[in-house]
Amino acid sequence: MRGWWREIAGLVLPVACGGCGRPRTELCPACAAVLSGAGEGPRRVRPSPEPAGLPVVHAVASYADAVRELLIAHKERGALTLARPLGEALAIAVEAAAGPVEGLTGRPLLLVPVPSSRRSVRARGHDPTRRVALAAAARLRSAGRRARVVPVLRQRRYVADQAGLGAGGRLENLSGALEVVPGGGRLLGAGRVVLVDDLMTTGASLAEAARALGAVRLPFIPGIPHGLPDGSAQHGFEQRVAAVIASSPASFEINRNSPRSWIVAGGER
Repeated sequence: MRGWWREIAGLVLPVACGGCGRPRTELCPACAAVLSGAGEGPRRVRPSPEPAGLPVVHAVASYADAVRELLIAHKERGALTLARPLGEALAIAVEAAAGPVEGLTGRPLLLVPVPSSRRSVRARGHDPTRRVALAAAARLRSAGRRARVVPVLRQRRYVADQAGLGAGGRLENLSGALEVVPGGGRLLGAGRVVLVDDLMTTGASLAEAARALGAVRLPFIPGIPHGLPDGSAQHGFEQRVAAVIASSPASFEINRNSPRSWIVAGGER
């Protein structure tokens, strides 16, 4: 109900750019350009320290300034109309993570959102990551690429609020917290899996999501290779990849420098 009210209110109340506050537009051209990664993304991003099991992550923009404000406006202030431009930005990162289309049509892209807790969804009145993932899938389909959202991950135990926790605390808080819903393996075996989230800072959430997906035994589907490396157990799927809209500015800097000069990632999650 709260989500419907916010959408209706957005049609009748004065609007301002969620990134810079410019009046009479939900997203001004300058902020839209930054959100789409002008001059920066998409590119691979890595936090430091990098958690074990973190998939290869691509992001479009740095989590700073206008992009930070846009994500907060959508997630915390209920600016639901921003889901579409945020989804279009995520779609750019998904394409970078997934790589070129295989064959004439390619396997469908399966966008697996990192799940929010039920209490967070209740408090916000919507599930921001899933909403943006749906918008990203729609954008990919409009560009001729088969894509759909497969929300197969769920929390299996209580997870404390991540705010204020460092990299080690977040890893401990999330360790073993996610699982794939019953029957999820059958869905995951039908295409190219890409983990998606709106933001990455320490990488703890994506690493835990990748662990949960990797623990699933996939059914054999003729013509669809899982791409497991030699010696792997017969479960999980091909090399795990992930896409996010934004990542800490430091994680972009890591990729501009040698591994010996990594910068500690910060920001919010």
